[in-house]
Amino acid sequence: MAKATRNAEATKAKIIQNAMLLFAKNGYDAATADEIAKASGVNKAMIFYYYKNKAGLYSAVMSDLFDAIYKEVGDSRKCCNSATAELRAFIETYSSYAQKHSYFPALLLRELSDSGAHVPEMMFASMRRLFALLNDILRKGEKEGVFKHSIPMVLHFMIIGTLNLLVTTEPLRRKAAEEDSTIDTCIECPMDEITEYIFTTIKTTLEVK
Repeated sequence: MAKATRNAEATKAKIIQNAMLLFAKNGYDAATADEIAKASGVNKAMIFYYYKNKAGLYSAVMSDLFDAIYKEVGDSRKCCNSATAELRAFIETYSSYAQKHSYFPALLLRELSDSGAHVPEMMFASMRRLFALLNDILRKGEKEGVFKHSIPMVLHFMIIGTLNLLVTTEPLRRKAAEEDSTIDTCIECPMDEITEYIFTTIKTTLEVK
């Protein structure tokens, strides 16, 4: 029984991984269960056995991604001793996750462009949880007297939106730089340098002088 359970979990993990890649590449409507099954080395019936339908699989994919980033960002705050340190951890952790899992920004931007059409309730709840972490950090900074009053949602989109776009537009920015070297597309900028720039800019905006 234990071996069967392990095999089932491994199969599900393989399906989720390949579904992530195909949904990110082709979008929800264009990605087919047949393609996902072929990439995963299983038959379509097995996908439907585990996830009922394509919508169920897509919801599972998005849920896994949001749960993972929420946990990583939440865990990164635990060793911080100030709101400023927590802000840095939030930005650095999200940046690192977006780089390692480049399909996440692609999927998120696709879904947001459709107003969460495919998984509206889950998207809303997951985005709210991630936003709540940043909101807590900003309010903590106000209580510590180091941050001015801010509009958390605007800062959230400034951070998350910038990092998502930098990751997803990398091919376009590279092509633009190759066609016209006088245009600074930041294609050669190290991601940690960009992340530090975002943190410093946000911190400077928030700091109580």
